[in-house]
Amino acid sequence: MRWRAFRTRLRASHPIVVLRWLRAGMLGMVALTALLYVVVANRAGDQAEAVRRTHESIEDIVAAQEHADKAMNALGVAIRADAETLIGPGSDFTNRTTQVSTLLTSAAEGNANKDEGLRDFQFVQGQLTTCVQLANRVASAGQKCMSAPHALVPDKKTKDPRDKNKVDFTGGLIQSLNDLAVNERTALEQQGRTHWLNPHVLWPLLTVPVAVMLLLVCGTGYVVAHHFRQYPSPALGLALLLTASVAVTTCLRCRDGGADEWVMAIMLPLLVAAGALTYLGFKHRLAEYRFPPLMRRQT
Repeated sequence: MRWRAFRTRLRASHPIVVLRWLRAGMLGMVALTALLYVVVANRAGDQAEAVRRTHESIEDIVAAQEHADKAMNALGVAIRADAETLIGPGSDFTNRTTQVSTLLTSAAEGNANKDEGLRDFQFVQGQLTTCVQLANRVASAGQKCMSAPHALVPDKKTKDPRDKNKVDFTGGLIQSLNDLAVNERTALEQQGRTHWLNPHVLWPLLTVPVAVMLLLVCGTGYVVAHHFRQYPSPALGLALLLTASVAVTTCLRCRDGGADEWVMAIMLPLLVAAGALTYLGFKHRLAEYRFPPLMRRQT
């Protein structure tokens, strides 16, 4: 019943009134697209920055693993050369472990697991300190104390006696670094599935206003052609094109996880231009029915 009443009222309305409704609808869709662009660009930008930091954190952890492995080899070389009483663990070992500490500190800045991840980083830093202390004991006591592999504690993870699954961060330093990298990769996958970077959410969200605007442009063309026997203004098509370009560009850039500043900086001006073109597209047709009050009374 409501739909029939609406259709009856729409048919009884003057074409100029209908054009005003269509103009208001198109301007509303341009404004809605601008609002969605601002929200999506800001939120997606924050998420993309978090993903970038997590990527860098994982790269630092992987590099720390490589340096830890080379530090173990350097300590083994020093012990086998029977020179540990002169040079200690060796400069190569010291440099490698220092690099591991630096990389862990850098990786902690991109930690994606918040408080739990911070505790894991602190635990691995403590393991590194223990490894350095053990290496110094090897250097002072020689091969009779312990071998180089034990100094870097590369032991495998222990298993939970209940379900026989391996427990994270129960192995040595190198194994703990691997566990740390696995946790960060898991967090990275979760960051990539956020709504603001999900194309299955972004495309419908930003293209629905464009689709509605397309329907309004078609409706405007029908009213102008049917009642005024003229073609609609090309400005309306151009306004639709600008609005669609902003929506599509935003979806593509957010999908890629980033956006060029110069590209995103022109999005709002394009939408302002789309609004202006929409207004101009209706201006001349609506202006034909604006009469002074005196002429209305005379008629």
